[in-house]
Amino acid sequence: MKKIYRLLRILNHPLNRANKTTALARYIRWQIGARLLPAECALPFVNDTHLFAVRSMFGATGNWYCGLDEMEDMAFVLHALRPGDLFLDVGTNIGSYTVLAAGAVGANVIAVEPVPSTFNSLRFNVRLNNIDHRVNCLNIGLGETEGELRFTAGRDCTNHVLTPGETGESVLVQVKSLDNVCSERTPAVIKIDVEGYEQAVISGGKRTLANDQLHAVIMETNGCGQRYGWDDGSLIEKMRNFGFLTFSYDPFTRRIRPAQPETGPGTGNTLFIRNIEAVQERVAQAPRFHLVNGEI
Repeated sequence: MKKIYRLLRILNHPLNRANKTTALARYIRWQIGARLLPAECALPFVNDTHLFAVRSMFGATGNWYCGLDEMEDMAFVLHALRPGDLFLDVGTNIGSYTVLAAGAVGANVIAVEPVPSTFNSLRFNVRLNNIDHRVNCLNIGLGETEGELRFTAGRDCTNHVLTPGETGESVLVQVKSLDNVCSERTPAVIKIDVEGYEQAVISGGKRTLANDQLHAVIMETNGCGQRYGWDDGSLIEKMRNFGFLTFSYDPFTRRIRPAQPETGPGTGNTLFIRNIEAVQERVAQAPRFHLVNGEI
């Protein structure tokens, strides 16, 4: 049943609707190839970049199936960044956002991934795309203060800070604050995907978030914070205090509009922008990027 749902999601993805046949062909090719290949495979990504993948590595295969798995957010990063900008990728996983920012755009990236096994995949993708000179990979977690936290391991895209009483495979990780990691530099765009631990991350980044050079923050707001006693509404209010409001992005028209409802969707990621006029000008003037299923 899960496979059927996943296939329907792939075929109905906005970047696949015009040609569902080729999308289905990519899906079948990978399902067969992943069972026959003895090792990882480099799958085409944005422009001349690639992501390595093995069977059940959803962080990479979703982009192969759909061009950009998280279309609105990934397209926004492509269109909002410029060569030489700094992009902070918190909760990098295997590095999809890092590769498109550093490899396709030419931005500099601080990539933060706490789980060692996933961090190794991130490093592999950075080397695969020859972007070591643009990417600083950090095998740490981010929180309000420095110290150590225990993270789950072996859960692919859903690894998170362990909650009291939670059992299973885990790993102890060094933790720093967002302000410490950025030091004197300010990112143009930040992506934070830490499975509910977002409030602690932004609490450790007050200096960076207050800097007007930070244009936008993409942050997960899907209710996962409840495991730590936080809700998305308070997260959005904290961002409002830094001058950020919630928006949605249409990568086809390149228009930024207020999110509906304004307090955020609560089902995925939320796009926070402070200077809407400046960011709208940026995305409108960005070049087009080549995907496995078209351009954007």
